[in-house]
Amino acid sequence: MPVAPSSAAPPEAVETAPVPAPLSPRFPALGALAPFAEDPAVTDLLLDGAGRLWRDAGEGLETLDVPPLAAAEARRLAVAVVAGGGRHLDDATPAVDVRLPGGARAHAVLPPVSTAGPLLSIRIARARPWRLADLQRTGMLTVDEAEVLRAAVLAKRNVLVCGPAGSGKTSLLAALMAEVPHDERIVTVEDVAELVVDHPHVVGLETRQPNTDGIGGVDLASLVRQTLRMRPDRIVVGECRGAEVAELLGALNTGHDGGAGTVHCAHADGLGARLEALGALAGLSVPALRAQALAAIDLVVLLARSGGTRRVERIGRLVERSDGALAVA
Repeated sequence: MPVAPSSAAPPEAVETAPVPAPLSPRFPALGALAPFAEDPAVTDLLLDGAGRLWRDAGEGLETLDVPPLAAAEARRLAVAVVAGGGRHLDDATPAVDVRLPGGARAHAVLPPVSTAGPLLSIRIARARPWRLADLQRTGMLTVDEAEVLRAAVLAKRNVLVCGPAGSGKTSLLAALMAEVPHDERIVTVEDVAELVVDHPHVVGLETRQPNTDGIGGVDLASLVRQTLRMRPDRIVVGECRGAEVAELLGALNTGHDGGAGTVHCAHADGLGARLEALGALAGLSVPALRAQALAAIDLVVLLARSGGTRRVERIGRLVERSDGALAVA
């Protein structure tokens, strides 16, 4: 018997999200980006404002041959990736930095903070922690430079690793700390945890952003102070970006030898000015910063990047020039 057609109005169309990509065994939070992150050569994945996907696989940035994402798709992807790290990305919190399961770090920015479309930057941690021998094979440092750095770690000299973005500061720092004797305890402090060290006794602290009411935040300077109560043999600060430089220099000047940290600077001649600027954020006068830095830092490793090549540019020590400014000799 034929069934009469229903007179009810058809339901309104419902917008559905795209079918999610299969979960990656290592990067479940990356969704459709996961297959690109699985390539062991890839260190960075970047989604630009036009929805194009870029990667860095050791030869500099290159675009991937995939269709660009529409702004709405890019926003959904960025929100999902950030949610995979337990954070919220929305109009009230349009810029977020978060650690993801599997050893990746994500930074996302939404318009209008982003002047184009949604932006997403993924830093991929190496599956196997770096060792100095690995960095020798990549051409970052020579056999002689590796021996100098290994000897410095064993002698418990305080090391500052410097260089521009993407020059391998975190990779070198991890390789240096892997040389620490196994009967010592390493305490790391990072804004967003990404330092993976091949060592049996590493404990890490990570900053926390305040909630929507502006409370509950824990900054790097506070965490560096916490390390002093944790019986550290080595204190490692992933990157000094602000007032925490005073806490780090203070710790290294009070018997906690063998510590390390990184500072972003574009070239060797700019390191002294960079340290002075960070010290000013902590209320340190220029003379006080210079005196503390000279007493605390035993060895400076300057990295450079040209195209896709990362390399050690100089290994030296902080000195005071005739005009009082800090320099690397």
